[in-house]
Amino acid sequence: MARRLYELCGRDPALVFSPYCWRSRMALAHKGIDFVSVPWRFTEVEKLAFAKHDKVPVLVDGTVVVPDSWAIAQHLDAAYPETPAILHGRPASYRFITAWTDAVVSAGLVRLIVSDIPALLDEKDRAYFIASREKRFGKTLAEVTADREAQLPGFRASLQPLRMALKVQAYLGGEEPDYADYIVFGSFMWARCVSPLRILEADDAVHAWHERMLDLHGGVARSAPAVGA
Repeated sequence: MARRLYELCGRDPALVFSPYCWRSRMALAHKGIDFVSVPWRFTEVEKLAFAKHDKVPVLVDGTVVVPDSWAIAQHLDAAYPETPAILHGRPASYRFITAWTDAVVSAGLVRLIVSDIPALLDEKDRAYFIASREKRFGKTLAEVTADREAQLPGFRASLQPLRMALKVQAYLGGEEPDYADYIVFGSFMWARCVSPLRILEADDAVHAWHERMLDLHGGVARSAPAVGA
């Protein structure tokens, strides 16, 4: 049975935009492991009942069901030791990268791109997304991103730790990418997939890294359907 990866998509099943799903997509590509993408949408909670989980990604690998992007990364290295490793060193370093990405990168990006997402969803998911996110922010999505051009310099400045690391090495993993790169890159792919907003400046070391990441593994990320460029 083919491996299946349940992934968040919009009205177009090919437009996969969850940052967490992109972490797993890149991990699978890194290891050269084929899979079939199974489209999943915000309101299809019952579709994941078999996994006893309510969010994606979920990987079905034979008889093994693995929810959560971090657990999927660990599973891939354990189940396929003959393929290139994606995890190096202690888990603590990846937990820190994950926490920083969620608290700084994704939290900053959502305020720049969240109003672009409803147009990509069908009617049922659009209603759910707007209601849940406007409750979270306490304002309309248009209000959240109304001054996004003015927010961009502050967001770009928040990437300085990433920028400093990438000035001395090609990837967070060193000379080659590892799961740390995929954690951070997933958030940028989220923005690329849903928004036309130009997040990074062309002369930024983060932009150069982003371009390298897009071209990895045969350009799997660059060739994916996306609103942005």
